[in-house]
Amino acid sequence: MRQIEADNRPGWSGRTGDLHPHWHFRYAVPMKKTVVLYALALAVGALLLQWVEHQYSLRLLSVEVYVLILATGFTVLGIWLGHRLTRGPKQAAPTRNQKALDALKISDKEYEVLELLAAGHSNQEIAERLFVSPNTIKTHLASLYRKLEVSRRTQAVSRARELRLII
Repeated sequence: MRQIEADNRPGWSGRTGDLHPHWHFRYAVPMKKTVVLYALALAVGALLLQWVEHQYSLRLLSVEVYVLILATGFTVLGIWLGHRLTRGPKQAAPTRNQKALDALKISDKEYEVLELLAAGHSNQEIAERLFVSPNTIKTHLASLYRKLEVSRRTQAVSRARELRLII
């Protein structure tokens, strides 16, 4: 058999003719289940509407009750449909950009200083939290400014957020 570039389809090995004949059934089952559930829900809804209409035609239900049942049914349907159509894809929690940290060669201590800087701490507060001298913090900040190509604290924090170094 002729070898070709591998495809991402399940059951595909990269050789022509190797696609399993039933590979699509694995993906069709959840879809069939959804279709059956919607069909059942639609059938039950149609039966309920027919029953309510029959009760109304026999004058067992007043106009107000009939309208209330219909309004409630369509309100519930609208809320469910709106929720179903407007929910977006789940987004993963933002993570820091490790590749940028590695490319900029930002050390662990510099990263700690950057996080505390972004939290709004002064040099003295950062020094106290990290148990180092304020001059060491100034050295780390100078190194961060050089690596981030900025000249101020606010620019450093802004640039770090832009590069997703801090979250």
